[in-house]
Amino acid sequence: MAAFDGFPRTALCCPRHQEGAGATKGASVELEIRYATTSDGVRIAYTVLGEGFPLVFMPGIYSDLRALPDLPGVTDFFEALGSGLKLVGYDGRGTGMSDRDVSDLSILGRARDLAAVIDAARLRSFALFGHDGLAPAAIVYACAHPGKVRKLILYGAYARSIHADSPGRTQRIIDFILADWHLGWRALVLASNPSAAPDLAEKVGHAYRTYASLDYTVRTLREHLAEVDVRHLLPGLRVPTLVLHRQDDRAVPFRCGRELAALLPNARLVPLKGDAHEPFFGEWSDVVEAVQDFLADDRQAKAPSVAARRGRAAGLQTILFTDIEGSTAMTQRLGDARAREVLREHERIVRECLAAHGGAEVKTMGDGFMASFGSATRALECAIAVQRAFAERNAGVGAHGHAPLQIRIGLNAGEPIAEEDADGRGDLFGTAVIAAARIAAQAEGGEILASDVVRQLVAGKGFLFADRGDAVLRGFDDPVRLYEVRWREEG
Repeated sequence: MAAFDGFPRTALCCPRHQEGAGATKGASVELEIRYATTSDGVRIAYTVLGEGFPLVFMPGIYSDLRALPDLPGVTDFFEALGSGLKLVGYDGRGTGMSDRDVSDLSILGRARDLAAVIDAARLRSFALFGHDGLAPAAIVYACAHPGKVRKLILYGAYARSIHADSPGRTQRIIDFILADWHLGWRALVLASNPSAAPDLAEKVGHAYRTYASLDYTVRTLREHLAEVDVRHLLPGLRVPTLVLHRQDDRAVPFRCGRELAALLPNARLVPLKGDAHEPFFGEWSDVVEAVQDFLADDRQAKAPSVAARRGRAAGLQTILFTDIEGSTAMTQRLGDARAREVLREHERIVRECLAAHGGAEVKTMGDGFMASFGSATRALECAIAVQRAFAERNAGVGAHGHAPLQIRIGLNAGEPIAEEDADGRGDLFGTAVIAAARIAAQAEGGEILASDVVRQLVAGKGFLFADRGDAVLRGFDDPVRLYEVRWREEG
């Protein structure tokens, strides 16, 4: 039903919420709590343990770094899982030591938590462990940042809410919890882990009740049990993925793991015996063994091969560039601090659109983005979503004293060269990329311009184009035919 997050109890003994960075001492390990701030202003508590290749262990929908109850097996699980690795963990929004009063509990909001922690911890390349209700957020992030996520591990996970076709079941669970906050969680823990001892279910249920508010629980259960669907992102996610699922899991049926593995192009499904939904309950050694085997190469060497760094063909990609019209003048008008606030809002909107449409952020250039898509259709849908999002934002900026933002977007398709540096950061090079940047420079604020090859790739898909004629792009001998993508709704 939910997942419990924590680290070894010798490292978790934090009696109070600490502002900024702080350290708490346990029996033998010092745990340092730090804070990251998301793009929508939520403060997220996180910690880092050990040295080696980074493994980011996402929380379940409940977590608290400061107060791990004395639950059998949990300490040993995390010590074994983190052996030889740098283990990064955090409290999700609304729980534990992170900000509790949060309005957005959506999957995109959860992906912002993850992004903030990764940026604050300065992780350039890492493995990502997502489970239960936050696994879809792991998928969203991995789709948007394939150059950062070296490997993805999904345990007890789903791409579509298990009650999506029967929302009444979700409401009955919520009603049950509302009727008896104490008994409801104890029963749900036992239902999710039927082999767990009653006293263990009692302790876990108590932990969930203290980790977050009743309002958070109701809103989160409704979101994650009935309203999540990221299946459309899976075919474009080519990160090596390990799908682990208990064959008798009652909270998230085994068919959900099988569906994930079937839709992911580079996934391997490992069925596990048992009925424990949480990864650290039951016979958890098989989870640790599978993860350690999966990450064996990364533990040996963090850098990619020389051949990989030199470059390889990335296959057919649609390249998207965005740029803020008049960004320099805006900075001079607003000043550095205020202009940076506006740019952060721009980054948040673009990244949310990329995540929603399966785009991979290649890099940001301060006032613009470069992104790639395996599908020209997804790229155009993303471009339209970006322009509509900024149009909606700009419609109300005058009342709030904000600066309007006009975005130029250019798209081209081709076969760029992909390269990685020693830290696994990816980039794309070549004629297709340069042409996309030059096309974006031809656009006006609020426009989307695409090359003819993009138009042909999406023929028959319902997009509307206006012929803008031939354009001479800087550095190119031959003119390029450009088309404006019509994105404003008529009427």
